[in-house]
Amino acid sequence: MKHALQKLRIVVIGVAILLFALTSRLADAQDLAAFEKRMTEFTLDNGLKFLVLERHEVPVISFHIYADVGAVDEVRGITGLAHLFEHMAFKGTKAIGTMDYEAEAEAMAKIDEAFLALKAERRKGDRADEARLEQLQSQMKEAQEAAQEHLVHDEYEEVFSREGSAGFNAYTSQDATQYIVSLPSNKVELWMVMESDRFANVVLREFYKEKDVVMEERRLSVESRPVGRLLEEFMGIAYKAHPYGDQVVGHMSDIETLTRAEAEAFFKKYYSPSNLTIAIVGDVAPDNVRKLAEKYFGRIPSGPKPDPVETVEPPQLGQRRVVVEDPAQPFVLIGYHKPSIHHPDDAVFDAITDIVGMGRTSRLYKSLVKEKMIAVYASGFQGMPGYKYPSLFLFYAVPARGRTNQECEEAIDTEIERLKSELVSPEELAKARTRARASLVRQLASNSGLAAQLTFYEVITGDWRNLFRQLDKIDKVTAEDIQRVAGEYFTTRNRTVGIIETTVAANQ
Repeated sequence: MKHALQKLRIVVIGVAILLFALTSRLADAQDLAAFEKRMTEFTLDNGLKFLVLERHEVPVISFHIYADVGAVDEVRGITGLAHLFEHMAFKGTKAIGTMDYEAEAEAMAKIDEAFLALKAERRKGDRADEARLEQLQSQMKEAQEAAQEHLVHDEYEEVFSREGSAGFNAYTSQDATQYIVSLPSNKVELWMVMESDRFANVVLREFYKEKDVVMEERRLSVESRPVGRLLEEFMGIAYKAHPYGDQVVGHMSDIETLTRAEAEAFFKKYYSPSNLTIAIVGDVAPDNVRKLAEKYFGRIPSGPKPDPVETVEPPQLGQRRVVVEDPAQPFVLIGYHKPSIHHPDDAVFDAITDIVGMGRTSRLYKSLVKEKMIAVYASGFQGMPGYKYPSLFLFYAVPARGRTNQECEEAIDTEIERLKSELVSPEELAKARTRARASLVRQLASNSGLAAQLTFYEVITGDWRNLFRQLDKIDKVTAEDIQRVAGEYFTTRNRTVGIIETTVAANQ
């Protein structure tokens, strides 16, 4: 056993070294034409799209599955389900993670039955029978303990770990849910077997136990963090109709009442092959990938691609403000509604992000932090909370000790007015273009980072090539474009402000 662990460590360290080598060098070719020569695209009969990019420098491959479903696709009553399903996708399948699936399925059915009865009794509120609640809670606990007898914990992840995986993870955003891992290049078929089984035969085991994990995650990320509470309040008033206003983690009451049946229905609707895109980047043979993809992923039944969100956020009729009172450091957020990534002005917002908000050379940082010394940090960026639908351009600042939110808000307003009244300098535009190109080079240097960018641009914009075309669009942005966009969108009527107002208790 000790020898096996030593061998495993050597493999993992070896993969880590190779990945470091990838991420620490510049891509050898950064233009679209060079990438097109090494890119193979194909779509299976069931609608699943593959992007395969050859990079043979080291024997490592990065795999990136992009599910075109995120928190934005939820409806009232099931918020948090996209994120919860991401957790469940690691629990295994009918063949992985269980010693006896048939017996386990019977046990899970009893858990579902107990939870539904418990949920029905809780719904009575003050009329609920306390003795009945205690009895049902006991029955559910017993059913969960019985199901545990059939489980093999963490088997799915351990299979990859034994074969030298790195970066095995997943994450959920408003727009998407993504599953990633890097493996030695001779493990392509292993990945095909494992990941196709995950989406063909997923089992939502330990569902109600994992809900407790997610609820604790919400407590830590939102309810116990002042900025987390502010952001939830802020987004709630910035959006009154579109689901971008809800947090990815979901509302606590929704998480508490979600059922396994609702999660299975969500999976069936949003995880059909037509709603998945896979990028495979590294030391790979495209013909072999296609053959294996048809063999393993081709067996998954096809289904219709879900419709996009049809709710349109109506224009604001005036400024909105929210104040969160808290014994914490003051904080100010200012957001302006803006179009999605599909709008012709998207590149202009990228340029504004760089000039006004990115890093220590940005206008906001230089003005608020270095010169006026009223903030310890200040920044601004587009795409909050996503890119698929119209979102927000967000400015924010953290006031320095003894300084106020009002001072920071006024200073941010001054910089916004500069954008409207003065043309940005040729030097600022040139730096924005240079940094955009440098950012692309950094993304291309990593197999995993490149796979993420390829899937993002393929799904969100309809063509992975737009990863490169965005640079051309930024190069064409003029100072007049920036002035026009700032004047059109950064208006009082289109503005939402959120602040943390430090309570007296914090000063005592």
